Amino acid sequence: MSSPRHFLDLDGMEPDVLRDILSLGAAYKRGETPSGKDLPLSGKTLALIFEKPSTRTRVSFEVGMRQLGGDVTVLGHTDTQLGRGETIADTARVLSRYVDAIMIRTDCHEKLLDLAGHAGVPVINGLTDHSHPCQIMADLMTFEEHRGPVAGKTFAWVGDGNNVAVSWIHAAVKFAFTLRLACPESLSPPSEVLDWAAAQGGAVSLGNDASAAAESADCVITDTWVSMGDQDEKARRAALTPFQVDESLMKSAGEQALFMHCLPAHRGEEVTDGVIDGPWSVVWDEAENRLHAQKGILSWCLQ
Repeated sequence: MSSPRHFLDLDGMEPDVLRDILSLGAAYKRGETPSGKDLPLSGKTLALIFEKPSTRTRVSFEVGMRQLGGDVTVLGHTDTQLGRGETIADTARVLSRYVDAIMIRTDCHEKLLDLAGHAGVPVINGLTDHSHPCQIMADLMTFEEHRGPVAGKTFAWVGDGNNVAVSWIHAAVKFAFTLRLACPESLSPPSEVLDWAAAQGGAVSLGNDASAAAESADCVITDTWVSMGDQDEKARRAALTPFQVDESLMKSAGEQALFMHCLPAHRGEEVTDGVIDGPWSVVWDEAENRLHAQKGILSWCLQ
């Protein structure tokens, strides 16, 4: 029996596979049937495990699976034995007897890896404290719809060097674009991720000047200053205040620049109304493309 096709992190996948997944998602968005079947996942069931709440992840996976002909079962934190001490390994073994794939959105990356290590079906990373690869696949799809291939383009990440930033670093290497990160020193991405990118020859740089990172960039990206589970809110906001994405920062990027945010946004903190509602913003296309990118991921994992 062949090993299941997991979708865990971009750094562990080949560029041509990631490109195939994007192509599948784009084809579904155009209303095409790349597999030759209208309902390619008919008879398949996806388990959605949410140890962290969600809007876009839950709705995009649930709707996407059903549009492909499959079904879903949704498990919140209090709906499984995980909350009462059952091991991840045992849960993986049991769920693999019931469902055809598992998506997990959790706080701890080790839980994801443990689940994948013991599951007999594909496991998808819906978000961990380390990374958020599904989001970046939707972001790349969105950029290419508006500006063409990402290879050779320049992206600026401004703000917290969090899990989303980590997946952007992975993507910069796999898709051959330049990534400039501007983060407070206290909130920089993990050094081992930056070291990995350097060893792979990635065009990834880290600084603490938002204007320098954004200058002439093709896309400026940010995220919330305080996410679920973050501590020291006051200190985080103080450190991140110089990294707000406002109209002045976007003007330094230029008219060609796009603005992205994975949402939910805290208007007036990491981004101003004038940016998120302005001509640079593609956040609503980005949110929609979570659905189409998810369909590409599901199709690849289950076919």
